[in-house]
Amino acid sequence: MDATFSVIIVTTIIVAVCAKWAVKLVNWLWFKPRELEKILRQQGLNGTPYRPFLGDVKNMMRLNEADKRKTINLSDDTSPHVFGYYYQIIAKYGKNSFMWFGPWPRLNIADPELIKEILSRPDAFQQPLPETGKILTGGIVFLQDEKWAKHRKIINPAFHIDKLKTMVPLIGLSCSSILQKWKAIVSSSNEGWNEIDVWPDLQDLTGDVISRTAFGSSNEEGKRIFQLQRDKTELTLDIFQLTMIPGWRYLPTKLNRRLKAMNNELQLLLKGIVDKRQKAMERGEAMPNDLLGALMESNSRFINEDNNGDKNFVGMSIDDVIDECKFFYFAGSKTTASLLVWAMVLLCQNPDWQTRAREEVNRVFGNEEPSFESLTHLKTVTMILQESLRLYPPAPLMTRGSTKTLKLGNMTIPPGVHMTLLIGILHRDPDFWGDDANEFNPHRFSEGVSNAASTQSAYIPFGAGQRVCIGQNLVLIEAKIALAMILQSFSFELSPSYLHAPFNDINLLPIYGAPMILRSL
Repeated sequence: MDATFSVIIVTTIIVAVCAKWAVKLVNWLWFKPRELEKILRQQGLNGTPYRPFLGDVKNMMRLNEADKRKTINLSDDTSPHVFGYYYQIIAKYGKNSFMWFGPWPRLNIADPELIKEILSRPDAFQQPLPETGKILTGGIVFLQDEKWAKHRKIINPAFHIDKLKTMVPLIGLSCSSILQKWKAIVSSSNEGWNEIDVWPDLQDLTGDVISRTAFGSSNEEGKRIFQLQRDKTELTLDIFQLTMIPGWRYLPTKLNRRLKAMNNELQLLLKGIVDKRQKAMERGEAMPNDLLGALMESNSRFINEDNNGDKNFVGMSIDDVIDECKFFYFAGSKTTASLLVWAMVLLCQNPDWQTRAREEVNRVFGNEEPSFESLTHLKTVTMILQESLRLYPPAPLMTRGSTKTLKLGNMTIPPGVHMTLLIGILHRDPDFWGDDANEFNPHRFSEGVSNAASTQSAYIPFGAGQRVCIGQNLVLIEAKIALAMILQSFSFELSPSYLHAPFNDINLLPIYGAPMILRSL
């Protein structure tokens, strides 16, 4: 009798727990999305009808896969190609329309004032799926509230302008290595020119730069770390399709096993670098003049000075430092490589601007390598890079989610509604950039960024507000040096084999590479 009673009790508990989770699941998959949809439609917003579980993700991925191999003309607006599904939704339902990312409605935001408001309120509008981002890179961009503020305070000194000045020779060293490779290829031809796909080499260049500036090592030592980060990025679209499944990270899938193996290897490699630095600090040795050294020194000061020497106070842990190192590799290499390749493509398409930029570089530097003090004199090169960032922003969209019911413009945004900030579409909007919005015209930045568009909020290649990209100055310094040294050494034009197919894989990349005809000068 007692045994039977115990079985009944256990069975009842199991049924109650299952029923509770079943109710939560039904609410998550059906009642909550329908409630959010009703709230949005009552405000006059239009969008696709909710489809349980995946929402629009399956259709979006199918269209992305079909479109990404298609080519477009260099003069075309890239928005319909890069933002295929978003662009269709906006064309059908309007600029402030919505679609479904699983059970979460996503508002499409391309209004500069709304984007500015969202980015200026990071406490209210946060990363909607931070765990997914942490799997790919980790680092400050995926932190919130007090932890973000602490990390930002610790990291800031590593990106101080005085620190960045010391990195210029390292950047020049990395650039020289790639230029020597290109010169050898060009000189091997009897034609006086040769065709080179510059895209893989620009990725190697920026990987080498971040290895030297972040860890004081050459890309040969950091190559495996760089490759692991690149491999993880290629899994982004696969990962996003799984984010709708609760607990997907713990399922024994092939993708999860592969991610786990890559994360373990990456963690081990970076921990080895950080541990060596930590032991050197404990021995009283001076830190190398790189980003990691500056970060660890700043972390030590934060713990000891800001907290009256309380050794029990926790600054950034070793795992925190490793996460920031991952982000250095990811953002520091991908962003700059994307900027450089599109700048070169645009200069191929506009040889008059290439000539003007080369004349400026030769006037400022002659045959010498660029120095930090002289970079401020590169007005034309700066305008070219700014226009390249407008037409091909490295991160053409951002996502945010509301943490509570909030007002945004004339809309009421309840928690659970996400927002896609369509930076790439905004950067080509004729309402803010004029009828030549799709044309390469660096002169529009001749009076500075604030006067380039009808509203300053229409140009945000590195984000905005207090969470603006911490590494933007390093990216621009690196891009100026690399582009200047390339212009000193080569003239370049697009190869007849070049196919124009920009693709958004977190960063905006040329899916078919960038084959160019290079001539030594």
